[in-house]
Amino acid sequence: MAALFHHLCRIFNMLSKPRDATLEEVPVLDLSEAATFEGRRNLACILRKAAVDTGFFYIRNHGISAGQLEGVFDASRRYFALPLEARMGDLVDNVTRRGYSPMSASQQDGFHPDLKESYDFGYDLPADDPDVVAGLFGHGPNKWPDHFPDFQKRIAPYIDAVLGEAKTLFRLFAISLDAPEDYFTRHLNKPMMQTRLMHYPPQSSLTQDDVFGTAPHVDIGFITILAQDPIGGLELQKKDGEWVSAPHLDGTFVVNLGDLFKRVSNDIYSSTYHRVVNRSGRQRYSIPSFINLDYHTPVSCLESCIVPGDVAHYPPVTSGEVLESTLRHYEVALENGAY
Repeated sequence: MAALFHHLCRIFNMLSKPRDATLEEVPVLDLSEAATFEGRRNLACILRKAAVDTGFFYIRNHGISAGQLEGVFDASRRYFALPLEARMGDLVDNVTRRGYSPMSASQQDGFHPDLKESYDFGYDLPADDPDVVAGLFGHGPNKWPDHFPDFQKRIAPYIDAVLGEAKTLFRLFAISLDAPEDYFTRHLNKPMMQTRLMHYPPQSSLTQDDVFGTAPHVDIGFITILAQDPIGGLELQKKDGEWVSAPHLDGTFVVNLGDLFKRVSNDIYSSTYHRVVNRSGRQRYSIPSFINLDYHTPVSCLESCIVPGDVAHYPPVTSGEVLESTLRHYEVALENGAY
């Protein structure tokens, strides 16, 4: 009886939408203030508090127009409306990480496969780039679907625009950690970057309490910049264990930190568990961009983050090695019979 009660409570928690996060918990940063040094200092203070508390914040006045963003969402909706047979012709390359991943292709440890499908793009490199020729993980030309002639024209400028906003954010992060302003941006020459079109179908049944659009997880890299449609479904877990919703706010992106910022900050900054549950009964679309430093960039704790009497909590690593090893562990590969 106790086990049944516990199970029913967990189902209730899944069916019940959490409250929306307050703007104190997930604040909004106005990036128009980043044009001046004083403005960047002020933004860095707000960012630091958010990074310590929840690891989540919004950005507005980011320079990406509503029209440009809607063009990308429209391309995404059209792509995922194609017959599955057509989409399966674009399967992701497990080295370059470009292409289509079908429903249930990703899975977090301890959970059922995620109820989502996606299409990944990256930092576009020519086929004769030395790192591409060498087969370096995450490097390559983008794989553009043949189905729509305007697909590349919509997606490629968006990727460039998001990278530009990421550079602004990395400067703010550097200031917030008492590092030179270009501490991170000097290592964004061939960024380990993925812009991902994502489609979440309605979850017809939530009777299994470990079935999610995206199961609870932390991001492994530095930062994620998320465009989400008004459907909602993104939820984050506060330090006290409470789940709260990060709803769609017009004109904003959601930004969250990953584990590599925990390393750099010596656990001062938070890499927060989050999940997606599509309770809406409608199709949900989102566009996360995972922005990370160049593959061979050393990642170690900043001296400014080691308080007296403490030591670095993590050994030095490189950005790409962490990303590659973790992605290969967590993602269900095609050849292993996921579908």
